Amino acid sequence: MTGPLILRQGQRIGRQRFSGREAFRSVSAYYLLPFRFERFCGNEVLVVNDVGEHLFLTASDFARFTGHELRSDEDVYLTLKGKHFLADSDSLVPVDLLAIKARTKRAHLEGFTKLHIFVVTLRCEHTCRYCQVSRVTQDRKRFDMSEAIAHRAVEFTFRAPAERIKIEFQGGEPLLHFERIVQVVREARAKAAATGRHVDFVVASNLALLSDEMLEFFQQERVSLSMSLDGPAFIHNMNRPRPGGDSHEVAIASLTRARAALGADAVSALMTTTRLSLDHPRQIVDEYVLQGFHSIFLRSLTPLGFARRTAPRIGYDIDRFLRFYEEGLDRVLEVNRGGYQLVEVYAQLLLTRMLTPYSTGYVDLQSPSGAGIGVAVYNYDGDVYASDEGRMLAEMGDKRFRLGSLQADSYDEVFGGTRVRELVESSCNESLPGCSDCAFQPWCGADPVFNYATQGDIVGHRPDSDFHRKNAFIIRHLLELYRSDEGVRRIFWRWIRGNTIGDPNAESTT
Repeated sequence: MTGPLILRQGQRIGRQRFSGREAFRSVSAYYLLPFRFERFCGNEVLVVNDVGEHLFLTASDFARFTGHELRSDEDVYLTLKGKHFLADSDSLVPVDLLAIKARTKRAHLEGFTKLHIFVVTLRCEHTCRYCQVSRVTQDRKRFDMSEAIAHRAVEFTFRAPAERIKIEFQGGEPLLHFERIVQVVREARAKAAATGRHVDFVVASNLALLSDEMLEFFQQERVSLSMSLDGPAFIHNMNRPRPGGDSHEVAIASLTRARAALGADAVSALMTTTRLSLDHPRQIVDEYVLQGFHSIFLRSLTPLGFARRTAPRIGYDIDRFLRFYEEGLDRVLEVNRGGYQLVEVYAQLLLTRMLTPYSTGYVDLQSPSGAGIGVAVYNYDGDVYASDEGRMLAEMGDKRFRLGSLQADSYDEVFGGTRVRELVESSCNESLPGCSDCAFQPWCGADPVFNYATQGDIVGHRPDSDFHRKNAFIIRHLLELYRSDEGVRRIFWRWIRGNTIGDPNAESTT
């Protein structure tokens, strides 16, 4: 193979062959760029740099790498150089490239708060065993959001500089206060048009009260629905009782109607794992396939609200959940091998962070945490919280994460106050004890609200943290699966490419 014509000192010379690798050997010593490492299985060491690029080295190569003993013509040297683990010149180009990648990884911070949760009522007709909020009965309308508070919340929402905003309606059961949903959607549409921005809407509902009038409005306004589906009928009905004992039957009937009116992609589902769920991961996954869903989030129980009170009956330790997750993920992979596309959402989020240059909008996997700066919660009474979990704590009597009031405070006082600053300062996992030197740090996040709820401290203690144990286990498990099976690698990449990677506005709730 020949090279191009080369001009040298104004003269045209003949074609020359490409030079061999030896012509590009570095004549200067190399220096190490920032990275973290962990001894992996067998004779290997995992090295991960500040932007999440990773590499497995043999123990021998790792020792030579850190001892500055590698030769510049070795494959391992060139790979480490290409992935920005070492540099061998005075040029600032490697550092500049790392800075660009770091900026890409932090793109979710652009635009400040993008996800805005409106708690339009606490009323609910279900009596779910794991409910994370202090629900009230259907007749207690004093727990509905007023028109004035909703109007003020919309104003706050559009004070955020984000180009793309997502509004999520929660409860209780938000469909019990449908008129407030209509008000917010119409006001937000007008605000978005006036400011040249885009707004998405989703209603988190059990769908039991879904009417034709509601479906017509949701169709006209392009509102998506997120329903609860905990698995087959015997699990769903036990976890989510309602009068008549038919919550699963009602949910599936409403799902069918919603898909017919809005389209299959406009309805998603979310499950919560209780003690009953733990012995049935395959059945839960199969129920999602049966109902035509193409994603499932194997989600652990949040130890807040009524779920804390019922923990002796429905709770479990994190090790038991991780066995459930592993079995459930295995079944999801089996389903994919059989030709049906089904994504496990938490794995997809982590894999996107591990294998691509991009971040995700998922609040719990951000550093600093997305509490307050990625998500804001407007309660029915006008109080503003840093996260949905912060609101749950407040319903239990602890307003530690209340940012302020729509009725008494300005936007700057709520989102520029000491509480938000404290949350940011305490959730940069690059500097948190137990996180700063962890090899998984660039892929993980921080959850100060969870730390406070479970350990009484917003920084938390990593060795005793279920958040840490869950993420460390799942990340390690995904790495092992990815490395050991070519078929799994293809499935994982399909999941990643199906995600909205590169779009930091693709926000998700926790």
